[in-house]
Amino acid sequence: MRLPRSRAPQPTTAERVRSVLAAAHSMTVVSDGLHTEVRRLDGAGVMTRIHVHAPTPETPPPPGSERIPVRLEFTDIAPTPVRDRVRSRVTVTGLLAAPYRTSETDESTCMEFGQAVIEDADGRHFVTLEALEEVAPDPLTTCEAGMLTHLMDSHAELIPLLLRLVRAPRTAELTRAVPLAMDRYGLTLRLEYPRKHSDVRLAFPTPVTGAEQAGPQIQGLLRAARRMSHPNRLPA
Repeated sequence: MRLPRSRAPQPTTAERVRSVLAAAHSMTVVSDGLHTEVRRLDGAGVMTRIHVHAPTPETPPPPGSERIPVRLEFTDIAPTPVRDRVRSRVTVTGLLAAPYRTSETDESTCMEFGQAVIEDADGRHFVTLEALEEVAPDPLTTCEAGMLTHLMDSHAELIPLLLRLVRAPRTAELTRAVPLAMDRYGLTLRLEYPRKHSDVRLAFPTPVTGAEQAGPQIQGLLRAARRMSHPNRLPA
């Protein structure tokens, strides 16, 4: 059972979709009745393999050149061992001039954009191509996994301290708190209970514009936590 998530400043839906696409190391391509697993995106994001463009005018294609529907599927998985590791799923649909085929060349495949959908704990949200083109991926996208695992593996003693910042009822049944996500606005912790869990966002004092600013912002959260006395803590 998942409890409602806390509300704090966070990226827009379009930013979240762009970030998932930028961080993706794999995708599933569904085209012409075939499922193709693409597992090596080399950390450069899907746009190095698929060039997305706006729909063409509504004119019938010449015989033999009909476009083929395609669906790109992405799963955003938490890098830390939280309960329910799937953070979101993103699907991008469109049209191709020919069935998708993996290739050893550096040439990208041209795809006419149809729609983008992101599904997560908050529901299902559609994003237009215009909205995607107007935003950039979150500046922490490509280094988020490393920072979260470093926090958990090397500084786990700081997580109970951060719990002082959680404005929630007493957590006598809390069994574990694990870093779930990080973006330019803050850090998200997953609070796990025996039969449920909830996510809480701890807003950075100032949104970051680069990865080098994340450390000082986390230190700002820790300084604020040390100044507080709060009952939210893990059992001994």
